Amino acid sequence: MKTYFLICTLIISLSAKGQMFTLGDTLSSNKVIPNELNNKDVLSQDAVSVNKNRLIPILSGFSLTYISSMSFLQYVWYKNHERVPFSFYNDLGGYNQIDKFGHVYGGYMESYIGFHSLVWAGVPRKKAVLYGGLLGFFLQLPIEIWDGVYEGWGFSISDVGANALGSALVIGQELAFHEQIVKYKFSFSPSPYASQANGYLGEGFKELIYDYNGHTYWLSCGVNRVIPYKKIPNWFNIAVGYSAGGMFGEFENITQFRGVAIPETERYRQFLFSLDIDFSKIPIRNKSLKRLFNSMFMIKVPFPAIELNTKGEFKFHSLYY
Repeated sequence: MKTYFLICTLIISLSAKGQMFTLGDTLSSNKVIPNELNNKDVLSQDAVSVNKNRLIPILSGFSLTYISSMSFLQYVWYKNHERVPFSFYNDLGGYNQIDKFGHVYGGYMESYIGFHSLVWAGVPRKKAVLYGGLLGFFLQLPIEIWDGVYEGWGFSISDVGANALGSALVIGQELAFHEQIVKYKFSFSPSPYASQANGYLGEGFKELIYDYNGHTYWLSCGVNRVIPYKKIPNWFNIAVGYSAGGMFGEFENITQFRGVAIPETERYRQFLFSLDIDFSKIPIRNKSLKRLFNSMFMIKVPFPAIELNTKGEFKFHSLYY
């Protein structure tokens, strides 16, 4: 849950400095990277000089993110929790691992933004991959350490591993392919369980944070990467997703909340296959629209989907989001 706060803070801080929507420039400008498929231009980024007028605001945005997140944790999140000796907490099995997929998403998002922001500022590509690619891991690490010293929480090794995996997904692909062949995406849809939980799974906007039943995480890849056929447009993707349902608790379902009974449900996992669009690959001349498209790299587009779940069901969704 803290991961989503940190992501929002990062996006807001970079937007405030005018950097967030310049992600499109790192993919479309002839001086930087015209598109993610042009490897020669990506490699030539090592020869670009650092633009201090861009780099300083970016570093300020990252610093603001760190300070804001630490302040939020100290004065809001942990406000009613006592400091305790450092302890560990094994939550690997919690919420059918949806929380871990969320940590991977946080690490990936922050590292992706960090890498492309540094490239836009003219930082040599190899350094941008290293420093920007590790951003997600190092932004999340202090949060995990703080969990270890507050009552009711604990340092989670699996959380740290998931954060590292998100950053590694960015770094590994940039080093191996000089682009993100597979993008890690997120979609949310209010689940039917939230209305049955009497507020336990959040209400209104808070459902996005507390209702893991509504989360789906996707690996999205260009169809022409799987089927080498020139007439398939670069932006047309296939996606495999993971979600879960029936969860009214971290490890086991609770039976009531605030004195109201919660219906018994079966916890299950969902495996999905769908289509997607990579907006960063759509050829378009309008610079403003191109920037907007490239800033939508993290969102899975609603499409029909096929679902297999651990209840033994096979479902077709006419529109899944």
